[in-house]
Amino acid sequence: MRHSVEYRNHYLTRIFGSPYSGCYFLAVTIFTLGIARDHVYQLALEDQPYYAPVHQPILGGALFAIGSVLVLSSMYALGVTGTYLGDYFGILMDAPVTGFPFNVTGSPMYWGSTLNFLGVALYKGKVAGIFLTAEVFILYWFALRWEE
Repeated sequence: MRHSVEYRNHYLTRIFGSPYSGCYFLAVTIFTLGIARDHVYQLALEDQPYYAPVHQPILGGALFAIGSVLVLSSMYALGVTGTYLGDYFGILMDAPVTGFPFNVTGSPMYWGSTLNFLGVALYKGKVAGIFLTAEVFILYWFALRWEE
């Protein structure tokens, strides 16, 4: 596993006075960037043409629901520090999480987020959303390779 700048040098820990404060700052930053990313995705889809064969609202809704369950249940299982890179701050969990959703996939947040993007694209009938979902999938795939 590659270690972050925080893991090696503890910049955020020193700036914020404790590993927990640094991790919470990073959590707010990552969460905010995720909201901004989702907003930009929605804006990108608004300007794209509707394509009836791609419009699959039931499938899109189901994929979005499954993706949301994966993301939210993994956040619940890991807590804030487990979700937002607490290990880089030296904040470790007592034991690995092996229950749901980690017994379904080792990366429920990545795959759940990907399903959310695809679900929105199908719900709205936007081909561009499918291409953007493919891009997200590829980036997450590389991120997983980097983390392993």
